[in-house]
Amino acid sequence: MVGDTRQVANDSRVRKASNRQSRSCKVCRLRKVKCDRVKPCHACCAHGYPSKCVYESVPDEDARPISQAEEIRNLRDEIKDLRTRINDRQDGSQTQHLQRLDQLASLFESIRSAPLSVVDDLVRDIRTTQGGLKKDLTPVGPWEGLEAYEQYDYLRQSSPVSVIPIRNTISNGSPEQNFNDPIILGDDEDDDDDEEEEEERMSIGSGSDSSGTVSIMSVQRPAVDVFVERFVDAFSPQVDLKSGKAGAIRAAAGIRMFSPLISDAFEAVSVAFFGRSVQNKQIEASGFRLYPRVLRGLQDALNDPERCKAESTLVTVTLLLAFESVERTTQRGVPAHVRGAVRLIEHRGPENHMYGVEHLLFTELRPYWIAGALAARQPSFLAREEWKTIPWSAGTTNKDINHHLLDLAVEVPGLLAQSDIFQEEQRSSLMGAQEIAVKQAALWNGITNLTARFEEWYNEWVINYPDGAPQDVEQSADQEFPIFKQRDLRTGAIFVPTILSYPNLLLAQTMALYYSFRLILSSIDTRPEDRVTPIQQYGFGCGICRTLQWYIQTAPGNMINRLAFPTRVAWEALPDNGPERGFMLKVLQLVERRHALGLWGSGMAELSVRENSPLNTE
Repeated sequence: MVGDTRQVANDSRVRKASNRQSRSCKVCRLRKVKCDRVKPCHACCAHGYPSKCVYESVPDEDARPISQAEEIRNLRDEIKDLRTRINDRQDGSQTQHLQRLDQLASLFESIRSAPLSVVDDLVRDIRTTQGGLKKDLTPVGPWEGLEAYEQYDYLRQSSPVSVIPIRNTISNGSPEQNFNDPIILGDDEDDDDDEEEEEERMSIGSGSDSSGTVSIMSVQRPAVDVFVERFVDAFSPQVDLKSGKAGAIRAAAGIRMFSPLISDAFEAVSVAFFGRSVQNKQIEASGFRLYPRVLRGLQDALNDPERCKAESTLVTVTLLLAFESVERTTQRGVPAHVRGAVRLIEHRGPENHMYGVEHLLFTELRPYWIAGALAARQPSFLAREEWKTIPWSAGTTNKDINHHLLDLAVEVPGLLAQSDIFQEEQRSSLMGAQEIAVKQAALWNGITNLTARFEEWYNEWVINYPDGAPQDVEQSADQEFPIFKQRDLRTGAIFVPTILSYPNLLLAQTMALYYSFRLILSSIDTRPEDRVTPIQQYGFGCGICRTLQWYIQTAPGNMINRLAFPTRVAWEALPDNGPERGFMLKVLQLVERRHALGLWGSGMAELSVRENSPLNTE
């Protein structure tokens, strides 16, 4: 009997211990630190990994984690409800409602924009009390986030896109600031700019009172939220899996409340994008004014051993890459941010890209990271086996036809580098005939092997694609899209070919990438037999051109950016002064006009993969 009692007690202790353990998230349990049971918890937020805060199933309702996003959403709902009640009632309770409204507005604004130390205190108070805050709210100060808000006024709340600048503190001309390779070179902004920005923030804050705080939030914050939503809809549209995953930016927007760095980055890029899309130079320039602070915050994070590995840092670099595709502040902007993102990814390791936002940023944007290695013509760590397997090992997403192609493409940069070195050694006349023969054979063997694997991939994944292969469609003159014309290389005659129609966006993007990878690999193929012929190369380039119309007219938002690299590769592969180049020039102008993407309008020279490209010879 005593033994049974002890056994029951032991079982009870085991069950209680199990319940207590399940109340902590997996990260806190692995790190053996205290977890506050909020999702995401304070510890994960403090270390910059809110999306990694995962809870295992728990046996009772009391152990269910609290959503911090729900807390913020509840605050917003209560503010909205109080405003409605204030407008409807004019009795003695109005003062009480106004006081509560001011308190909630100050709390919400402080959580959104205060320094991390202040936010930690406020969130801790919310989590540890049921009857209100333990101490007075820290008033919203002039520390950040206000300099651009004075540019906007909602004159029609029912039409959130109708935003009118009410004070012009910026030149009416195009933005003139250039931000050249800041995250790589570590350039510091001019101290005078810092002083002017700080003086402006102080002047804005000094004229505010408690009612001013509510005014800022009720008028200007909704404007910024609209800009962010529009930016997210453009760069991370909601699509099905057959269109290709596009949820990385949207997922990052969902965690921006936990990171001032991400929040500032979203404001800068979304305001600039909105201004450019509606052709309002004042709004666009306001996004530029926020940009230097984002760069300084990013530089601080990169210099911090802990924060440089945080997902907030990777998110910010990716947002700045999107910003450069819109504004193209310099020719080096896009490649600089691609290199910065790739270095961060390598530094973080494959294990840190298995879950959450980090996984989406790595997998969805993987073509960009590989394109960066191709443009640099240097071997990439992405070709290592662990980078082809570990990010998918947790089953967060599954590899599709595109990723199986990219598993082959990551080997092309190494062969480009091998070819460049071989060509340079040949020109220097430092190698003997035997050494030349050995190195040339090694290069040709690598090209032969990879070419065969590309062809095997095509037979396995494209010919047997479940939704069907691409179909030929006649071009119609009754449309706003340019007509593609190509040349018969045997006779020289120019004719109008069919264009390609695809069962879904994923296959269209994958085929455009396939044509571009084959073109790049064939550029170094000097084998005496079985090499890709000029006619085949021309066919690959035309294949990309024949894909553009269907993809541009079908893809939502700015998913067209996914064909930027293949488009540049086709441009370099097709003959000068031919009808093909004329067609592509019209397409570039069309995309810039419709999607407000300055990168396309520039011709995308920074995406060049040529050996003698100016960006690759410095």
